[in-house]
Amino acid sequence: MSTQYGFYIDSSRCTGCKTCELACKDYKDLTPEVSFRRIYEYAGGDWQEDNGVWRQNVFAYYLSIACNHCDDPACTKVCPSGAMHKREDGFVIVDEDICIGCRYCHMACPYGAPQYNAAKGHMTKCDGCHDRVMNEGKKPICVESCPLRALDFAPIAELRKKYGELAAVAPLPGAHFTRPNIVIKPNANSRSSGDTTGYLANPEEV
Repeated sequence: MSTQYGFYIDSSRCTGCKTCELACKDYKDLTPEVSFRRIYEYAGGDWQEDNGVWRQNVFAYYLSIACNHCDDPACTKVCPSGAMHKREDGFVIVDEDICIGCRYCHMACPYGAPQYNAAKGHMTKCDGCHDRVMNEGKKPICVESCPLRALDFAPIAELRKKYGELAAVAPLPGAHFTRPNIVIKPNANSRSSGDTTGYLANPEEV
């Protein structure tokens, strides 16, 4: 396999503006119900009174998540038609011509990356803008659109050497399940994967 690419996600910069999500929807001509990139808002904490003095430990932070083009993708293992596959260049792609729309891949993926497109009648997903990356030498449209430069896309080995190995914070699952090709710079408020002190504040959006 050629060089594996991956996403860098700087949660300390992300404000949850959704510019990346909207740019992707526009570039890929997606319907309102389909979002290849989604913004997770994780929040928690409360206010407590102690002898008339109120204190709080409220927190919130954002994560911009799309397909992570995993080393061990769950979606490909359950696809009965072979439509969902990992290419030789490391991108996880769905062949829309042979996809039967069973949605098994969506149910298997812990990140919800494969999306059913009712207008097309089959599954669709983030392809890492592989044509832009491999043929034009550009970044994915979500990366280029981010106003705060909270996203990047590059060979995952380079990203890990520069930013570290962290690939999971709440509300994401542990990285050992699918070995996602992402590197996360945590927000100051970030909680570890599996945290129960917070909750996903925007479940209908993701």
